Amino acid sequence: MEELVLQNLVNGGREAKIQAATELGKLCSRQRRKLAERGVIDPLVSMLETQDYEAIEAALFALLSLAFGRERNKIRIVKAGIMPRLIELLQCENESLIELTIAALLILSSCAANKQAIASSGTIANLVGILCRGFADGDDGIGISLQGKLDAIATLHNLSTCHQIIPPIVSAGTVFPLLQLIHCYEKSSELVQKATVLLEHLVCASEDALLQTVSTGGAIRALVETIEEGSVQCKEHAVGILLLVCQSCREKYRGLILREGVMPGLLQLSVDGTWRAKGMAQQLLLLLRENSSYGSTDKQSKHEVLAQIMQEIDAAEEIVRGASTLRLVEEMIAKLSA
Repeated sequence: MEELVLQNLVNGGREAKIQAATELGKLCSRQRRKLAERGVIDPLVSMLETQDYEAIEAALFALLSLAFGRERNKIRIVKAGIMPRLIELLQCENESLIELTIAALLILSSCAANKQAIASSGTIANLVGILCRGFADGDDGIGISLQGKLDAIATLHNLSTCHQIIPPIVSAGTVFPLLQLIHCYEKSSELVQKATVLLEHLVCASEDALLQTVSTGGAIRALVETIEEGSVQCKEHAVGILLLVCQSCREKYRGLILREGVMPGLLQLSVDGTWRAKGMAQQLLLLLRENSSYGSTDKQSKHEVLAQIMQEIDAAEEIVRGASTLRLVEEMIAKLSA
């Protein structure tokens, strides 16, 4: 079977190649590994050069089966010159091929050796353009599924783990669609979780990403709503972003964050967030105090104030979840402003 698949991919006609690519995906891991070593990747990449959507789809599925879990094959596929064709496919008008191409990029970008080649190919700008669909002027009307959006964000996140690639990711305008997704989708959804994870990572590593975030209308409001309504993970990353914003320039952003009504959600997060979220919420509470000693040399005073506030919140944990939430929040705000 291996020999027949290889021969049909190299020398067969259209139907034989499509059938061989389909059969390859059904082979066991050992057989696929042998075929990759015998040079099956090059003819599969060549199949992408046609305008035959059926052949392209079969070749992409075969390449995905070769790449999955095999770092060496991921490198071979990129070295075979697949990137220019994948970029062309991202710009086609076939939604299923676009999403299959994004899935291929997701798998290939998980390999550290491929990141620079993928980033320099034009992938970033095209993925950002896909995420912007429905938000940007001049939308071409081609839809993208939820899974396609998730894969696009995950691919950008894979690339962002290489520090040198963060500037081009930010300069491509990635912050805008991430914020729009956070604003428009259910705050507890997987899509918002992926978007907040990537946004926090970018804001932490790039001052430009931070500035783009705070200059985008409705961004702070969307993050505050995520702290109030999001999943446990979404809340954690949303408060992380707001903390980074406030730490960057407390005088400039403190009032902006407070005006969006962050206190109730922030106080609640201080009670029942993850370990990391609680710590960041406590830091942000200190920064938002009108007479905050955060960053001063009087560390003992800072810790005493925080300890007092957190003790009262912890003691009233059941109240927070009950009908007296508003009263507790009002008391805590008064303490923070004292």
